Amino acid sequence: MIQMKLFRSARLGVFSLLVIVAPSMSYAAQFVLFDVTFTFTKMDADNATPNKSHYYVTGAAVNPDRPTNWVTPVDYRNGTVHIRTEVIEKPAGSENTTWTLCYIPNQGRYGCTGTPIYREKGVYEQDVPMTSWWNNERPDWTAGIKQMDLVIKDGTGGSGFAHLRPDAEKFFPTKMRITMIQVSAGSTYDPSLVPNIPATGKAGGKP
Repeated sequence: MIQMKLFRSARLGVFSLLVIVAPSMSYAAQFVLFDVTFTFTKMDADNATPNKSHYYVTGAAVNPDRPTNWVTPVDYRNGTVHIRTEVIEKPAGSENTTWTLCYIPNQGRYGCTGTPIYREKGVYEQDVPMTSWWNNERPDWTAGIKQMDLVIKDGTGGSGFAHLRPDAEKFFPTKMRITMIQVSAGSTYDPSLVPNIPATGKAGGKP
């Protein structure tokens, strides 16, 4: 069995795909869905369209080599997603903050997972089963994902949009790096296969 790594760079991130080649099988254990670094201000949140407090990951920022069918021949739909949240800049005050991460499908309705709640700068990592989050059954996983919508919230549950807070200065401006790696069913996330990602965070949301 031969192992090889394929890498592709994009305007806002670096993508990777692990391919294991056998005589009669091509099997991808994991791929980077997106890797974006961005600054988000109160003005950005107020002026985001069509929805406020949203940062939209579209076009080439979503891995152009992502599969269309997430069920077969490789089952990502029943795998896990590794979410790496790097809080590079955050206002003082240790306010609870989180980002809702929404899969926008080509067909069907959207569903959302999220980052852990964080209060300080640092790196937060977690593995989330793809069958555990809100509306995960709504996207048509055989038709693929069109884009990802990232929504900054105050960690209180429900909507909790940060731009609506009277103390919005506790949330903005912020600088983030968010990376989502899709891991196929039966496989385990391997950070060594993702370029430019140091394994500095800890599972469970603690830096």
